[in-house]
Amino acid sequence: MSGSQKKEAPQNNGGSPVKIEMRRVDADEAGMRLDRWFKENFPELGFGRLQKLLRTKQVRVNGKRAESSTRLEEGQEVRIPPLGVELAADDRANARPRPRKLVDSDREAIEQMVLFEDAHVMVLNKPAGLAVQGGSGLTRHVDGMLDAFTNQKGDKPRLVHRLDRETSGILMVAKTRRAAQELTKAFRHRNTRKIYWAMVAGVPKPRQGRISTYLARDESEERMKVARHGDEEAQHAVSLYNVVEQSGQKLSWVSLKPVTGRTHQLRAHAAHIGCPIVGDPKYFNIKNWELPGGIQNKLHLLARRIVIPHPSGNGSIDVSAPLPPHMQQSWNLLGMDVKEYDPDINEPE
Repeated sequence: MSGSQKKEAPQNNGGSPVKIEMRRVDADEAGMRLDRWFKENFPELGFGRLQKLLRTKQVRVNGKRAESSTRLEEGQEVRIPPLGVELAADDRANARPRPRKLVDSDREAIEQMVLFEDAHVMVLNKPAGLAVQGGSGLTRHVDGMLDAFTNQKGDKPRLVHRLDRETSGILMVAKTRRAAQELTKAFRHRNTRKIYWAMVAGVPKPRQGRISTYLARDESEERMKVARHGDEEAQHAVSLYNVVEQSGQKLSWVSLKPVTGRTHQLRAHAAHIGCPIVGDPKYFNIKNWELPGGIQNKLHLLARRIVIPHPSGNGSIDVSAPLPPHMQQSWNLLGMDVKEYDPDINEPE
């Protein structure tokens, strides 16, 4: 046989040719490891199969041999061999299912919560009673509802922090992988301002102060407890507070600023200083205390405001959430007016 011989294109199960694909790395994928990139884009491809493709040089980045740990850059092209003929039976059996598409009502519900949105971020106003993530017995939660926004590549908006189920207010969601990385970094380095509003029993003394304790999980009661330094799993927790207005000695409107971000931190700290948050089923610890008439027995805690650097690096995001209905009712009954509150002056320091 003389001359070069053209190789026949590989066939899929139907007998038609399977083509090699060249895929460009997006901006929000820059910095990802190659193996993580494949897991995100081709979840049906098992780890062992990917390693074989790398060893046999069938996967390349910009025409060059690559490894699992190769960091991708925006604009690079990844050579993807015909995966249809490479997938082993066990890979197909263990394939991760695609995110389920939720009903239109879930998408509409999320859209109604939006306080701010651009190409990078959604800031939601989460209602009281809606869980952020799934758990025992939960069938509806924000993380699951975000599946409705999954794009063709299988990516969906990502949660970057949490709120307790009964806490209302601001919840940040990243729309891209890069935004999630930057926002998570801002939260981790405490390069953000978070202001909460609460209605508490009594009047904290002094009227402005700093609460510093160690907190650890009380497994028997599914709550956090004040612990000592050195106790198992004890974490340092710091909160600042400021009394904005009071109703006699019975109730106070308090502005709270968590310096650290521990589970149930503000709720545990309010109880610790003898002024638990009204309607808190886990931490309200005043015996024989009667709820004033007209005020609902629901958690009076709102994630009111957040100021955080924009993940694009340009400027910042500054968003506030309104009082939820049950808290607005309490404010009205007590004659408290949110318009008189100046967050820059009254913010805990």
